[in-house]
Amino acid sequence: MNQATETRTDIAADIVSLTAEATELESRIDEIHLELAHLKERMGAVSAALHRILPT
Repeated sequence: MNQATETRTDIAADIVSLTAEATELESRIDEIHLELAHLKERMGAVSAALHRILPT
C-alpha cells in the first residue's frame, strides 16, 4: 500500500470509530435524560409529601 491509500484507510477507520462512539454517547444521553425525568418525578413526590406534612 502506498501512503495515500494508508491515509484513506486510516481516515475511514477513524470515521467508523467516531461514529460508533457517537452512537454510544447518544444512547447514554437518552439514558441520562430518562433518569433525570424520573428524578424530577421523585422530587415532585417528595415536595408534595413535605407540603402535606409541613403546611405553610
